[in-house]
Amino acid sequence: MTTSGFTLKYTENAEDDLKNLIADKGKKTVLKAVVKSLQLMENNLKHPSLNTHKYDEMEGPNGEEVFESYAQNNTPGAYRIFWHYGPEKKMITILEICPHP
Repeated sequence: MTTSGFTLKYTENAEDDLKNLIADKGKKTVLKAVVKSLQLMENNLKHPSLNTHKYDEMEGPNGEEVFESYAQNNTPGAYRIFWHYGPEKKMITILEICPHP
């Protein structure tokens, strides 16, 4: 567990998103931003650069509230991280890592 107490869990879809970023050499800058954001999420979900907010267009597999955190901002096709709390205490489930819809 991290010092903040949040552990990140990845859905299969989110793992695929991350693997695709790693494999695409042209997305090196995006990958760096995503990794930095994921680290911030573990340590400080309220960090201003994450601009975390509820995302009403989606819900988790069991009806959970979904949140959106920024990996990039002011960039065409800026990447976002979609997630929800749980399934365990102090856990965040990463649902998707993708360009802003």
